[in-house]
Amino acid sequence: MIEPIKVADLLKETKKTLFSFEILPPLKGKSIQSIYDGIDPLMEFNPAFINVTYHREEFIYKKREKGYLEKFSIKKRPGTVGICAAISNKYQTPSVAHLICGGFTREETENALIDLNFLGVNNVLALRGDPIKTEQYFVPEEGGNKYAVDLVKQIIQLNNGQYMEDNIENAAPTTFCIGVSGYPEKHSEAPNMKEDILRLKQKIDAGAEYIVTQMFFDNQKFFDFVNLCRANGINVPIVPGIKPIATKRQLQVLPKLFHIDLPEELTDQVESCTDNDEVKLIGEKWALKQCRELMENNVPCIHFYTMGKSNAVRNIAKELF
Repeated sequence: MIEPIKVADLLKETKKTLFSFEILPPLKGKSIQSIYDGIDPLMEFNPAFINVTYHREEFIYKKREKGYLEKFSIKKRPGTVGICAAISNKYQTPSVAHLICGGFTREETENALIDLNFLGVNNVLALRGDPIKTEQYFVPEEGGNKYAVDLVKQIIQLNNGQYMEDNIENAAPTTFCIGVSGYPEKHSEAPNMKEDILRLKQKIDAGAEYIVTQMFFDNQKFFDFVNLCRANGINVPIVPGIKPIATKRQLQVLPKLFHIDLPEELTDQVESCTDNDEVKLIGEKWALKQCRELMENNVPCIHFYTMGKSNAVRNIAKELF
């Protein structure tokens, strides 16, 4: 296992734009090799860190005798903690575990953090998480954290050696580096950008050390977001998140899921494609153009959302890194 490396330190100390990416845990029943198959093609570009997402439970209902419905919790993508440890061990590259509020009590969160600490995974991304499909709005777990800022505060408490059980003597402090998310086009639940930036600053003031943004397709929105952060006293590194568009269907899916706008020029180009092979080429060219402009503006790192597929990201990285 490598010595703990803080992502925030990498971002602050770098003299060139770094490369990083995010992967999905495999569907239940798949092996760890499916993860390696997605990572291996990208390792030649020396990623600074690799994020591993977390997907909370979903609920299904099964019919029982007399027509009763029984509620079952299922996890379609298990294993974030173990995957992070496996990545760090196999590739000697820092992994970043996504932690979410939804579906966890504070005690369960503490136990997950203890496991990560024991495994040498000392970088986490603290997120509130999305509502599950059966909820119209996000509902925190009873006894859990309500907002990402609450999760950040809990992690900082562990870094200070403060555990939930107050009778623990000589508690060893943890050394977690905490990242949080930022939204160049505003979080969907924020009433306005001013309020969204205020919530982001609260996370930074609580102890978060860097920001990774939601995907965007218009660089000006990212530059405006950074300027707004700086004007409001948010001075930590801000990492832009990039997603190469790959299918026509994503013209509808991405705005709906991630509450983002797609530039008219990009949508016109995608709509004119005869098949998704052409769309992929358009998506790669657009993302490559974004990345070059971002690098010209000295962003500390470009973070790619691979969605479990590395081909497009590899093609772009070959041109940049």
